[in-house]
Amino acid sequence: MARRPDRAGGLNTMGRTLLIVRLVLADVRRHTAQAAMLLLAVTAATATLALGLSLSGATQTLYEQTRAATAGPDIVALAPELGTPVTPELTSLAHTPEVIAHNGPYRIVYATLTAHGTASLVVVHGAAETPGAVNRPLVTSGHWIRPGGAVLERGFATALGAGVGDRVTISGRSYSVVGIAVTAATSIFPWAAQIGPYGGPSDGGGLVWLTPSDARALASQDLPVTMAMDLKLRDPDATEAFIDAHHISTTRVNYSSWQFKAGQDAVILRDTQTILVVGGWLLGFLAITGVATLAAGRAAEQTRRAGLLKAVGATPGLIAAVLLTEYLVLALLGDALGLGLARLAEPAIASPTASRIGGVVGPTGTVIAATTALAVAVAVLAALRPTLRALRTATVTALTVTTYRPRHRPWLTALSALLPTPLLLGLRLTARRPGRAVLHGCSTAATLIVITALLTYDVQPYRGSAQHRDGWEAGLSSMPNLRVDHDSRLLLAVTVLAIALATVNTITLTWTTAIEARANMAIARTLGATPGQISAGLSIAQLLPALPGAIAGILMGIVVYGPFSRGETIAPPFSWMLAAALATLLATAALTALPARLAARRPVAQTLSAETA
Repeated sequence: MARRPDRAGGLNTMGRTLLIVRLVLADVRRHTAQAAMLLLAVTAATATLALGLSLSGATQTLYEQTRAATAGPDIVALAPELGTPVTPELTSLAHTPEVIAHNGPYRIVYATLTAHGTASLVVVHGAAETPGAVNRPLVTSGHWIRPGGAVLERGFATALGAGVGDRVTISGRSYSVVGIAVTAATSIFPWAAQIGPYGGPSDGGGLVWLTPSDARALASQDLPVTMAMDLKLRDPDATEAFIDAHHISTTRVNYSSWQFKAGQDAVILRDTQTILVVGGWLLGFLAITGVATLAAGRAAEQTRRAGLLKAVGATPGLIAAVLLTEYLVLALLGDALGLGLARLAEPAIASPTASRIGGVVGPTGTVIAATTALAVAVAVLAALRPTLRALRTATVTALTVTTYRPRHRPWLTALSALLPTPLLLGLRLTARRPGRAVLHGCSTAATLIVITALLTYDVQPYRGSAQHRDGWEAGLSSMPNLRVDHDSRLLLAVTVLAIALATVNTITLTWTTAIEARANMAIARTLGATPGQISAGLSIAQLLPALPGAIAGILMGIVVYGPFSRGETIAPPFSWMLAAALATLLATAALTALPARLAARRPVAQTLSAETA
């Protein structure tokens, strides 16, 4: 049976779809390197953006799962012992109508812990050897406390590098680590203290469980002590009402609700999310500049391809579908790969302290929509102009090799005659492709934004995880700042990705420019220019827009750092920023040298013969 034609050009819907697929696959096979670049660029951008957007609810999910597994309390009431017994006031809370179960009162001792040569502030909970109905820490390794044995909170143990069987020293007393556990009764490491030893803001520190007798013996060394009680309410969401109704004016009782702990867990990712979201958009911009360069370099080929399709009766809609589908399909495939990578990496990034258990649900529908929009934007913004140009070009013009004749400006010719040959060639290449120069300058600026933000982040004065306060034991913690280290690693990863994309963009831009200008460069060689001058001219064509891009990137990088600042931002030394700009320009020159040299060494006769054939 013959295929029934339609009004669009002789093919029904199925036939048109098969034709588009075959043409797209054939084009991808002919341009494998370009397809791989588009795929990798979109994957890096969407994976970074998806991670940033997915973190907002990840900590809440992990806390709720840990709370369910450990019978976490709805409220923890804490009262420091300042010479006046506070146990009766805490005990009275357990008999209020709103409370259906409780744990304690129990003793919390503020001390210092040393293991493997590392010191840390620590809070010691005197826990029951048989946990009750509320606050039952989940042992993930080893077993629960016993006399002379300590159980470490898992996030603290991970940061400390301690495990079951190790020995730790707590304020001069040695204990064997008998287990590792997690709990929802405190915030994640390093905020286990909840309040300071005198009821005020707390320092960072880890959590250790000891038996009540061991905790009492430790407290006999005149260490600060707080009494605590865990409460389970009839209505878990009524924590604020309970706290307001049971404020005790005569005793300094502090209340810590489960909502506060869930919110505090998210503090460690406060900068992480910003780094990934901003980094994802910057990587997306770099992907657009790179893919736009590829699309512009293939504009002539795409125009001829459109002319061939017109010659055989293809409609403008079919031609547009063929030219755009390749970019869209690759971009959507990169989006799918990016979302998959984000799903794999999210558990480690969302829970850097190992203080919580459970899993995350992965990118939500909103996140998928955002990354898909980014991927489509990369494809459309990069390919739309060449596609429109191909559609607007007449069939005969598209199938005919034409030579662009530049406008003659006598004053510009006289001025350019005074310049050295490499600079003259570089200026001519830049002036003939201003859009390409703007893209390269913006790519350089985006890269310097990320590098400057990394340098600025590195010089800020928040390196220690805890600061000594009067009243706690003497000696600063030597534990690293977990949040700062976590964010530094992510910012470094985003910087590496940005540099990698900028590197590929620079090489692609140089090679594309060299291919497009090979006829002009061949003519310049017939007029006496050497291959070295041609190569230098191609490199200069990339350095000219890179210079203002580097300056703009440094200035904008300090501005972009604003969301991470905690007050006044300290700018990195001028020498660092100057070195970053110079290194970027030197890298640009080095990256353009090889493709420029290869293009300049092509025989003049071969080039001119190919152009006039």
